[in-house]
Amino acid sequence: MTLRLALRGLLALCAALVFVFLAVPAMARGSAAAGPERQILVMVRHAPDHYRPNGVYGGGYGDELARSARQRLARRIARNYGLTLVDDWPMPMMGLDCFVMEVPEDRTPASAVEQVSKDSAVSWAQPVGLYRTEAEPATHNDPLYPVQPAARAWHLADLHELATGRGMRVAVIDSGIDSGHPDLTGQLLVNRNFVAGRQSVAEMHGTGVAGIIAAKADNGLGIAGVAPQAHILGLRACWQSGRSFESPTVCDSFSLVKALYFAIDQKADVINLSLSGPEDRLIHELIDVGLSRGLAIVAAVDKDRPNGGFPASVRGVIAVSNTLMARSQGAVYTAPGQDVPTTEPGGRWFLVNGSSYAAAHVSGLVALMRQRHPSSALALISNGGAIDACASVLRAASGCECSCAPSRVATAQLDR
Repeated sequence: MTLRLALRGLLALCAALVFVFLAVPAMARGSAAAGPERQILVMVRHAPDHYRPNGVYGGGYGDELARSARQRLARRIARNYGLTLVDDWPMPMMGLDCFVMEVPEDRTPASAVEQVSKDSAVSWAQPVGLYRTEAEPATHNDPLYPVQPAARAWHLADLHELATGRGMRVAVIDSGIDSGHPDLTGQLLVNRNFVAGRQSVAEMHGTGVAGIIAAKADNGLGIAGVAPQAHILGLRACWQSGRSFESPTVCDSFSLVKALYFAIDQKADVINLSLSGPEDRLIHELIDVGLSRGLAIVAAVDKDRPNGGFPASVRGVIAVSNTLMARSQGAVYTAPGQDVPTTEPGGRWFLVNGSSYAAAHVSGLVALMRQRHPSSALALISNGGAIDACASVLRAASGCECSCAPSRVATAQLDR
């Protein structure tokens, strides 16, 4: 009897300790209620001894001792500089650990960044930036407007005789995608939410971008995507601030970092970034990593920012606008982005405008080119910035330097 009582007491003590162990970190880490505008990212360089190539993504710290050491370091930094630890994200391919810390109301994020950056354990620190998607208000309400601009300007039917995007994976880093839409059913390999504290839902912008890239063809419904046999990695890093399709869609840089890291780690063929915002060192370095690994990265241009804004201005990124841009804004391609019919959550279709959707067209086009010739050195063919889609795919398929014409397409067909 005494032994049973002792065992019961020991079990009760263990349960209490487990409760305390689980509860204390939750309180110590704070919450993201203040919003990303009060947060900074603190980058700590660590030897990648915790990386497990075959481990579950996002949990690659190795053993609990290594994870505990990183958490102690993060808490020490937060305590020393009067900050609150909110979140973290391991980045072993860069040899970094990224910690999100909240800045109190009596200080600015800029001043906190300056202070924390001087700590010998910190590689660098930066504010959490806010990004917006590059959509414009629609000019019509017709959800099934029958003409797709790319069908005329890009000869989509001719392109699909050469390539359909089969086997290509396009990462759409955006707001939530409606994977149950009849034009998108079965098109998403992944539909993952990287926005902390916000429930994953289907949203206008992400669903519209995904439809332009990979809506199913020849199913008797809606539209045909530019690359209708490509697969989408739906990576939600943005959220819609209202219910109308005109409601702004915004993103924070930490959510973008997590989604971008995932896309690179998963070896996506193309990454679509239909968004723009402030210059960001961590995002820039991740983009450089992706480009060095042969990924194609497409970004929407912000006409109001120098050189098309960030990340479109990053060297090696394919910058796309829906309108012709001045030479001072650098090398910018133009693609269809006015009155474009595309998929809408709830099994509907609607019209969209903006560089976001022009970039989506180009992501689909690059998927077609890479299906025919999987090389990072492939170049788009353009005339004054306006893309010649057929010539681009023909060159990828056969090395032919020519425009699209029925006879050319017939002679250039290859086994798909």
